[in-house]
Amino acid sequence: MKKIISLLLLVGIARGAGEWNPRDYGAQADGRTLDTQAIQSAIEACAKAGGGTVLLTNGVFLSGTLRLRSHVTLCVATGTILRGSAAIKDYESITPQIEYLYRARFTKSLIFAERQEDIALTGGGEIDGQGKLFPAKKGDDGGRPYLVRFSECRNVRVSGLTLRDSARWLSHYLVCTNVAIQGVTIRSRIRENRDGMDLDSCNGVRIANCDIYTGDDSIVLKATAGIPCRNVAVTNCTLSSTASALKLGTESQGGFADVTFEGCTVYDTRDGVSVEEVDGGVCERVRVSGIQMRNVKVPIFVRLGNRANPLPGHPKPGVGRMRDVTITDVNATEAGSSGCSITGVLEQPVENVTLKNIRIKFAGGGTAQDAARAVPEREAAYPKGEMFGTLPAYGFFVRHATGIKLHDLDLSFAKDEARPALVADDVRDLEVQNLRAQSGAAGALIRVGGAKTRGVVLRGSQLNTLKQSILKSADLPADAVVVEP
Repeated sequence: MKKIISLLLLVGIARGAGEWNPRDYGAQADGRTLDTQAIQSAIEACAKAGGGTVLLTNGVFLSGTLRLRSHVTLCVATGTILRGSAAIKDYESITPQIEYLYRARFTKSLIFAERQEDIALTGGGEIDGQGKLFPAKKGDDGGRPYLVRFSECRNVRVSGLTLRDSARWLSHYLVCTNVAIQGVTIRSRIRENRDGMDLDSCNGVRIANCDIYTGDDSIVLKATAGIPCRNVAVTNCTLSSTASALKLGTESQGGFADVTFEGCTVYDTRDGVSVEEVDGGVCERVRVSGIQMRNVKVPIFVRLGNRANPLPGHPKPGVGRMRDVTITDVNATEAGSSGCSITGVLEQPVENVTLKNIRIKFAGGGTAQDAARAVPEREAAYPKGEMFGTLPAYGFFVRHATGIKLHDLDLSFAKDEARPALVADDVRDLEVQNLRAQSGAAGALIRVGGAKTRGVVLRGSQLNTLKQSILKSADLPADAVVVEP
């Protein structure tokens, strides 16, 4: 009996503990010979044995598409490079089985897994997609491979690696469950459409201690499979992007719930934090806190729109919902001049958004014409921070919103400014407390308008100034605004 137990223990230890070397299957690791088949053979052997590690070490492994299998870790050791082939013919065309928005368009990747479990990419080495060799061409969606793409996988781990120069989105996690991404460095700012991490209709994602520098969104949540992207936590990351650093909602058919962005640093970026819902889903319970920003054009952008892109074969969705969004402890310097916004659409307001302890220094420079400008609705437009143009507020523009709390905002500007700090239009139950805002040439700090506006309460340390600098539109109901000590 003891011998049987000992044998079982040895089998248990062996399962998942062994290493497979692609060189044993013919890999050259010289950066010139295509090693796809050798690496894949090592992966298959590892999977057949019950799992373990396929170790790439001491060289440059050139490869086309690799399929990762359950219970297999692909480790690229320190000083080692896994380099994507420069020939598109070396990448398989693989259509994910699940129905989602782009199912028929994007089919190639360097590393792919579908419906696998307990898979990992690890090591201190580098995976290089050579994305500069695959220029973007209109209508050529199949000519640019992802670096990493996992579809409907469970228990996914990515850690330690440097991921570089993808030809399109660098990593796409589609309907995956229990994803942990730790200590990853991404360098992929070579041209447009190079997102760093796309979490798409996933459930249970933890991203921590990553350094991401991209030619599109750094970390973006999507819901293109009509399934919510939920239970996502992003902490302690350093991000820079030509688009958005922390974002959810560009494609939002399935909606979002229980999302946390915390303790991140953002620099040299267009939009800092973007919370969006534009394709009919529900976005709820989003928490953002402890974000430091420098040289970010639009630090905060909250948008419920009605672009209403449908899933293939489905009718256009109705207007979605956005509610219960909290953004606290944000410090931004060198922000742009256009201003930040919290906006819904005429038929559906944004609900229950709280901003607290927000300090932003804007570029300023707004004119009297900017202050008087009518902001277009653009409800079907692509959502991004500067979508409305220069806003009539240098700080925050709030429209079609209810249950909004703006507490302890400290807003200032670098150049002379003719716009007020805050403009509110068509709002209900807006509470502004302890506003500390630099006053521009016009003297006004707040402008409130809209025939349907109700329940605006202004209170705090600038009370005496506020009494003299609140502008009200002609259509504003007489009792819509209350100033309290």
